[in-house]
Amino acid sequence: MTDVLTTAAAGFGTGLSLIVAIGAQNALVLRQGVRREAVAAVVVICALSDAVLIALGVAGVGAVVVAWPSALTVVSLLGGVFLIVYGLLAARRAFRPSALHAQDAPPGAKRGVMLACLAMTWLNPHVYLDTVFLLGSVAADRGPLRWTFGLGAILASVCWFAALGFGARLLSGVLARPSSWRVLDGLVAAMMIGLGARLALTA
Repeated sequence: MTDVLTTAAAGFGTGLSLIVAIGAQNALVLRQGVRREAVAAVVVICALSDAVLIALGVAGVGAVVVAWPSALTVVSLLGGVFLIVYGLLAARRAFRPSALHAQDAPPGAKRGVMLACLAMTWLNPHVYLDTVFLLGSVAADRGPLRWTFGLGAILASVCWFAALGFGARLLSGVLARPSSWRVLDGLVAAMMIGLGARLALTA
């Protein structure tokens, strides 16, 4: 029992250390959390996607993908283009900032947010590197307890996205000001365009 708990804790810590890093996915979850728009849907998509990818990594799919390196190239190109476009949209918002509240969301916005969340998750090569390859390889070292390690990492993903999405409303007072969104969207734009360009150029 001690080995199981230790392995699960190691998976939780490793998964959390990778997921917490600022990225497109986390920026989207934070934004939706502050707006209180489609928060549950976004959290479920992110956590469930991570769970599937981590499970694939633990199952050994990472080794199969390594045998076909062109797959990662395709994902890098698609992900790079998507991140650049998203970064340009964030830059446009930064030049025309406005206070965002839950009631500002149009009725049809939920579907667009969910599609953007899916794209940011499945078209981001770093997600595959972190979940399928890195976590998968670390889990493999755990032998018979590799699935326990994987479950710990999945739990970390669920806890993080739930905390980020539903806890973001605590920042609603600060981020209700247009100037705050100018800074946030400016940082997101710079990060997304830089990351997208790097992915596209190095694919």
